[in-house]
Amino acid sequence: MRHLVRAANLESVVEVESRGTSGYHAGDAPDERACRAGQRLNIEINGAARQFVRADFERFDYVLAMDGDNFAHLAALAPAAPGTKLFLLRHFDAAAPRDAAVPDPYYGDVAEFDEVVELCLAACHGLLEHIRREHGLA
Repeated sequence: MRHLVRAANLESVVEVESRGTSGYHAGDAPDERACRAGQRLNIEINGAARQFVRADFERFDYVLAMDGDNFAHLAALAPAAPGTKLFLLRHFDAAAPRDAAVPDPYYGDVAEFDEVVELCLAACHGLLEHIRREHGLA
């Protein structure tokens, strides 16, 4: 998403952060296999792992979960009905089946990381278009 926001010259109005629902990898850099999958598409994947906290619901306009388990975890953490800002990421990919998840490639091979980057990219294109429409951004 950062890549698309940067390419659209919207960095001054769209902030992108990444969080996990657990703190197992807090402070860690992204998985090297994910970084290499991004590089193959000229997308830089960087940052440090952080855990999502309840206050993040107040800070962000959109909270995106990769799968149903993470969605349920986030919904339980939400201070109020999260329906207006909590979505599965692939909700924004018009080609994705309803309630489609982004698979976890952690125990997979290089091809699975490539697939996940492609799925995320497709969903992020749709998300950016949604944000542009909803917030009147050119």
